[in-house]
Amino acid sequence: MSHGHSNPIEHPEVQMASRGSYLTGFIIASLLMLAATILVSGQVLAPFPLLLTIMGCAGLAAIAQIYFLLHIDISEHNIWNTVALVMFIPLFVITIGLTWWMFSQLYLRTMPMIPGMPGMH
Repeated sequence: MSHGHSNPIEHPEVQMASRGSYLTGFIIASLLMLAATILVSGQVLAPFPLLLTIMGCAGLAAIAQIYFLLHIDISEHNIWNTVALVMFIPLFVITIGLTWWMFSQLYLRTMPMIPGMPGMH
C-alpha cells in the first residue's frame, strides 16, 4: 500500500512541521493560560464574568493548540484528521456534561443537610 511518498520526509504532515509553528502555538496557549491564572488569582472579575473569561481563554488555547501544534485544518490531505476531531468534540462535551451531572446529583442526594445552609431544603 503506497501513499506516493518513498521518502518519509516528503510526507505532507512532516512538511507542515516547523519550529516556528510549534513555538507560536506554545506561546499563545501559555499566554492565555497565564492570563486566566492572573484573573483568578487577582479576583479581578465577578464570579460569572470570570467563568466566561476563563472559558474563552481555554477555548482559544485549545484552538491555538489544534491549529499550531496538531496542524489540523481543512486542507485536502488533512481532511480525515478534521473529521475525527469534529466527531470527537461532541462526544467529549457529552462525556464531561454527563459526568458533571452525575456528580452534582450524587452530591445532592448523599450530602447531609446542614441547618441554616442556603440553597438546601
